[in-house]
Amino acid sequence: MTTVGIVTGAGRGMGEACARRLADTVDVLLLVDRDTAGAEAVAKELNGAGHRAVAEPFGLDVTDREGLARLATRVAEAGTLRAVAHAAGISPTMADWRRVFEVDLIGTALLADALRPLATEGTAHVYFSSMSPLLARVDPDPAVGAVLDDPLHEDFLERIREAVGPDIEQSTLAYPWAKHGVARFARKEAVRLGPVGGRVCSLAPGIIDTPQGRQEAAKQTSMQRLIDVTPLGRTGRSEEVAEVVAFMLSDEASFLNGIDVLVDGGVFAAVRDN
Repeated sequence: MTTVGIVTGAGRGMGEACARRLADTVDVLLLVDRDTAGAEAVAKELNGAGHRAVAEPFGLDVTDREGLARLATRVAEAGTLRAVAHAAGISPTMADWRRVFEVDLIGTALLADALRPLATEGTAHVYFSSMSPLLARVDPDPAVGAVLDDPLHEDFLERIREAVGPDIEQSTLAYPWAKHGVARFARKEAVRLGPVGGRVCSLAPGIIDTPQGRQEAAKQTSMQRLIDVTPLGRTGRSEEVAEVVAFMLSDEASFLNGIDVLVDGGVFAAVRDN
């Protein structure tokens, strides 16, 4: 059996670190990124290093339904879907509120929708959420939660704006709501895939030293305050996150399902009661 893995956002940052960590766990590794050149560079390096997997770059925006259908077709051609590390996403300073929702939440749902028919015994997914919903104390009532749980509704953006209110048009508020939606979606997808033996979890990184993280830190002074109170006294490294992802996707984690794993160096523990 030829096993297939997918890493989205594989051209840099935590996605790249996940690709490097997973390169010896599957036979074919599809490196998905809208930055095709970045994915190609990582694939070239991995293939030159003698890893188990044959790394293939796959240029794709995760909001592109036709592109996701092509991705699913490629997986089916290559073998059996074993592991999905969905690290692609954007942060508040990178786009307006609509695009934040489109990429971070709707894109996650679209990816899952395209890959769902390929799930089988041993398939495992990890979607990247965030610690931001915990810090922002996002806790929707059932009516708002119902809207958030239907990200593929054709009027989702209008519905979530009406449910939460006009403040959602601030990207800094849209981001924790979108990432909260990702964690909720992972739980529901775990229920959907469980009967065929598939698993789905989400992972919430804290402040990780990546190009995207440094961009946010330069524009949001609150991030330095969070670093200052982190019990471990530093930011995280992409490789540390990738190690947790690799475990979550492995057979050793075969009963881990439907939860959000916080990887933040203890910062939420330090601030949660304040």
